[in-house]
Amino acid sequence: MNSQLAVLRGLNAVYYATTAILNPLLPLYLVGKGYSSQEVGLFMMIGPFAAVFAQPLFGYLSDRFQTLKKIILPLWILGLVASFGLFAVTGFSSTFIFSLLVYLFILPSIPLLDSLNIKATHTHGVSYGSIRLWGSIGFSSMALASGLLLPFIGGIGNMKYLYWAAWVIPFLLLFKQKDEKSSAPPVSLKAIGTLMRNRPFLWYMLMIFLIMVPHRMNDVMLGLHMNELNASAWMVSAAWSIAAFSEIPAFAFLTRYLNRFHELALLGIVSILYAIRWAAFGLVEDPFILMFLQASHMITFAVFWIVAVQYTVRLVPGELLSTGQSVLSAVFLGLAGLTGGYVGGLIQDSWSGSGMYLSGALLAAIAAVMFLATHSYQRRKAL
Repeated sequence: MNSQLAVLRGLNAVYYATTAILNPLLPLYLVGKGYSSQEVGLFMMIGPFAAVFAQPLFGYLSDRFQTLKKIILPLWILGLVASFGLFAVTGFSSTFIFSLLVYLFILPSIPLLDSLNIKATHTHGVSYGSIRLWGSIGFSSMALASGLLLPFIGGIGNMKYLYWAAWVIPFLLLFKQKDEKSSAPPVSLKAIGTLMRNRPFLWYMLMIFLIMVPHRMNDVMLGLHMNELNASAWMVSAAWSIAAFSEIPAFAFLTRYLNRFHELALLGIVSILYAIRWAAFGLVEDPFILMFLQASHMITFAVFWIVAVQYTVRLVPGELLSTGQSVLSAVFLGLAGLTGGYVGGLIQDSWSGSGMYLSGALLAAIAAVMFLATHSYQRRKAL
């Protein structure tokens, strides 16, 4: 195996392992500090809000200066420093500010890492899924391990020590990772303006936003909903671990088959499956069953992400690869996260978690109609 390819796979694994601590456990940590579901939704929303602006900016800088590693490294350093503040403060305003800073620096590295993955597929002749699946392996393993380790380190209040320790290996591997250089000329602001006037791309981003709002509701509120149903912290971590494990076969085996179908048609089918998934989440009241329903993540998010990344690559010029992936990530993590985090918390406080998930099922159904109608329109136009 190529050594650089091995490093990149390891980098995906250990980076996503850090997110497996922060994403599932931070809402529970904040609830333990006395914040309401709506306030937790606000804290979890502020990072995605920052991502709306930060991710395209850092994607542009990466394309402009033709480097990924030199952008990712300072982002990780600043994000880790900000996390020390997040876990040290107690007031609402301070928690708000440090939540913003953590996500402001951590989230933009996700599309940049994906750009490394995509460029490596061309350099080494492997599939995107064969690299990205290692992120799922790292996430699922850490999500399961963190739930088991928490009782031994003093409970959810001490999750910070687990989070900080998990960052050691990502930094070591990043130093060993080479930059994937682009043969395209440096991107200009004029090219960015052209992308932002690309109507098919903007319409595609709108549909991505709609299907991802309920997904991001689940990301933020799943732990709180399971907590309402008397689930333990271990069950919450296990639910996230099951979801991440389910991604592995999808990333490993589906990439070669998904190319046979048009992306918009596949995204329409995925939206239908999402609607069924969220309806089931809204109707099930047993947290143990809900935990295993997370395996449906394999036929919803894993397929969605492979196809969404692939279609984004097709829609944007090669010199705007990092920028295009950053806009996709800003919509997914940013705009959809902003809406899903706040609205999800609001609905959960007002109508319970069941009402939140049933609302998500309705939104997913609307997205399904839009994806399939757009695919049908494009087919008729091509005739």
